[in-house]
Amino acid sequence: MSDLSEGDTDISESCDMNELYVWPWMGVVANVPVQWNDGRYVGQSGSVLRDKLRKEGFNPVRVIPLWNFKGHSGYAIIEFKREWLGLYDALRFEKAYEARHQGFRDYFGDEENAKKLYGWVARDGDFHSGNVVGDYLQKHGDLKSIGQCQKEEQIKNSKLLSQLENTIDAKNRNLKDMENKYKETSISLSSVISEKDEMVQAFNEERRKLQQSASDQLQKVLQDHGRITMELEVQRKKLEQEEQELEEREAQNENENLRLNHEKKQNEMAILELKRADEKMLILGEEHKREKEKLQRKMIDLERELDAKQALKLEIQRLTGNLQVVKHMGDDGDKDMSEKFLSIQQELEEKEEELQHLDQLCQALIIKERKTNDELQEARKELTNEMNYVSARVSIGVKRMGELSSNAFIPAAKRMYKGSEPELRAVELCSHWDSRIRDSNWHPLKIIEIEGGKRHKTILNEEDEELTVLRNELGEEAYEAVTTALMEANEYNPSGRYVVKELWNNKEKRRATLKEGIAYIIKQWSALKNKRR
Repeated sequence: MSDLSEGDTDISESCDMNELYVWPWMGVVANVPVQWNDGRYVGQSGSVLRDKLRKEGFNPVRVIPLWNFKGHSGYAIIEFKREWLGLYDALRFEKAYEARHQGFRDYFGDEENAKKLYGWVARDGDFHSGNVVGDYLQKHGDLKSIGQCQKEEQIKNSKLLSQLENTIDAKNRNLKDMENKYKETSISLSSVISEKDEMVQAFNEERRKLQQSASDQLQKVLQDHGRITMELEVQRKKLEQEEQELEEREAQNENENLRLNHEKKQNEMAILELKRADEKMLILGEEHKREKEKLQRKMIDLERELDAKQALKLEIQRLTGNLQVVKHMGDDGDKDMSEKFLSIQQELEEKEEELQHLDQLCQALIIKERKTNDELQEARKELTNEMNYVSARVSIGVKRMGELSSNAFIPAAKRMYKGSEPELRAVELCSHWDSRIRDSNWHPLKIIEIEGGKRHKTILNEEDEELTVLRNELGEEAYEAVTTALMEANEYNPSGRYVVKELWNNKEKRRATLKEGIAYIIKQWSALKNKRR
């Protein structure tokens, strides 16, 4: 139940603050028409009487017929809202029936009351009446004065403010702790990135040394191949010369000839072995050349991947894969090089574990931040609900975003419907345009790009036919009211365009912060506290 607003001050002025009323606010209806049927009295249902009272503008929540052992007792209880507005409706109901001579005193003083309904606000007399009315009131209500209700409301608001202050303080401390942890995590992450850069630089240096070593080894193989080729060529020429000498001496000695033939066969076999060795050396050179080209291609691919990937996790994965390749290619007897690569690989694995730990810590901080933000949003929602009945003329209040007021249509109604009731016509126009705003199929908006296409903004399509008709027929004031409500509904609830309550800074015409709302409540509470003193 909210505090009494400026529009309801006539309640406290017209009522005795110490008079006892039944709370929640209730009214009594007597002389409800009944008839005898099948051995008991029956009458109208509570919903019929409730609808009748609603049409008269008294806003009942529900109407409960009272029954006894004979059936319908002829009495009914009206329940009003628990808020101060409910008491206001109840008192209006009582005054209206008193004006018709159908009030409490009229009921007990009018002898011919058989066909009239009588109604009044339930008080302590009804509470202790001892009939079905009193039994129901004692079971479902209590006796309180207006002063007691105000005092209880003030105590409740004081506790709520204290709880909100404690909640905000705790959330601020948690937020500060998360900021400190975030800074520590950022520093640690920067250190990891720096170490990663150093590792990449060291790996590039080792790769350059490996490439140079492979190039030197291939050059040495090529030099050895050239030297062996020259030696084989000298040997071949020498054998050819000996063969020629043997042929010249063939006629001299048959035995010498046989010996020369034998030596010739051996020389041919030697030449064949030399040719095979020559071919083998050529194949070995080609294989070294292909391995060198393959290594260079892989190194180029590695450079391209390292340059393209900036994220630490992907860099570590690429380095680990390339280290495995280099490890297999570098096992040609270079033991120290293999040990270095294994050391680098172990260090990379440690960095991956550290990175995983940092990722988990960052994720935990993000979850805590989201949880804190959800709690702050719940506090804002609760504050908005509590301030829902604060007058719109104060500095901080609640604005219904997307709501359309009929006041903006009164000038157009006076101009268009001369002689008719302009307020009623304005309500009809307002109802029509309000239904158009809620219609999601009507979309007189367009989206434009700003900041070079980086962002998008929704604006009115002033060329829309209905908006053009609205401005021409109803005028600028109605046009501004409809377009403002349309933009607010599209911003706060674009899917359904329903009215959304928002904590609002009425002085600066903007969305109020949670801090401003709490500060306003504390200020009002302090002023009320000083006033009581």
